[in-house]
Amino acid sequence: MKTRLLGTLPVSEIGFGTMSFASMYGASPDNDEAIRVIRGAHELGVTFFDTAEAYGPWTNEVLVGGALTPVRDEVVIATKFGWNIDPDTGERLPGLNSRPDHIKRVADAMLKRLGVETIDLLYQHRVDPEVPVEDVAGTVKELIEAGKVRHFGLSEAAAGTIRRAHAVQPVTAVQSEYSLWTREPEPEVLPVCEELGIGFVPWSPLGAGFLTGAIDATTKLEADDFRNASPRFTPEAREANQALVELLRDVAADKGATPAQIAIAWLLAQKPSIVPIPGTRRLDRVRENVGAADITLTASDLEQIEGAAARIQIQGERLPEAVLQFSYR
Repeated sequence: MKTRLLGTLPVSEIGFGTMSFASMYGASPDNDEAIRVIRGAHELGVTFFDTAEAYGPWTNEVLVGGALTPVRDEVVIATKFGWNIDPDTGERLPGLNSRPDHIKRVADAMLKRLGVETIDLLYQHRVDPEVPVEDVAGTVKELIEAGKVRHFGLSEAAAGTIRRAHAVQPVTAVQSEYSLWTREPEPEVLPVCEELGIGFVPWSPLGAGFLTGAIDATTKLEADDFRNASPRFTPEAREANQALVELLRDVAADKGATPAQIAIAWLLAQKPSIVPIPGTRRLDRVRENVGAADITLTASDLEQIEGAAARIQIQGERLPEAVLQFSYR
């Protein structure tokens, strides 16, 4: 697989988001199967793996670190801090926590869970309104100077916040939800990233599975699947949003591809600094996702997709309000 740069950090042009192994979409496979999939992704050319302390909490970092131990020198591992998690019990507490002393404790714990000497890319998972982002950037700068972290990132941050953080410690990557049905980063965040030389990492590039075409209005989700709480996954919203899937199917048929591959290829075609991180619990889906790197969308293809997508009104907010309130600060 080809390499792209997030700032100065080289990674595979398609990464792998591992949140789905933390039972966010219902029951996860056992550890042996999860390790097989993660290592299989690396064998397919993926060198960029994304986790977070909040996934579990903590269990996902342990899984990812252990799975990648044999190839540690060949991969980039990104993780994230920022949700308010009790450092002793792992209990999720209300709100956010990016106090400098908390970040330092969290980073030390992450190093142990991942089994690494240095965290390749450390994101602030959500911007904490109680802590100036300059203080957060300064704290991560100290961790970089101490050799505990290599690169600094932000997630779901607004353009002004990115500028303020970057002035204290250069931001390597910004991670936000971005796909054909989630376009919020386009007006301000993508331009500021391009201006400052910051890479952009779309999470949920397949619309939490919807853009694969495998979900329709009648699909039954497991009881503990987080999508049950998403306004965009009500039966009515899924029915209305099928028009976007049909668009992807039409383009995929012309390219001998799948809707998922077209959704990822569309992201790759937007800017050379974009590195999507699709997630899955199945190795065959990893192979399918990675195959998107071999698909070329011409200027005519992109114009066709853009024109058709502009006529589709996406129904439903992308996240529940309780989570959405923490975005673009």
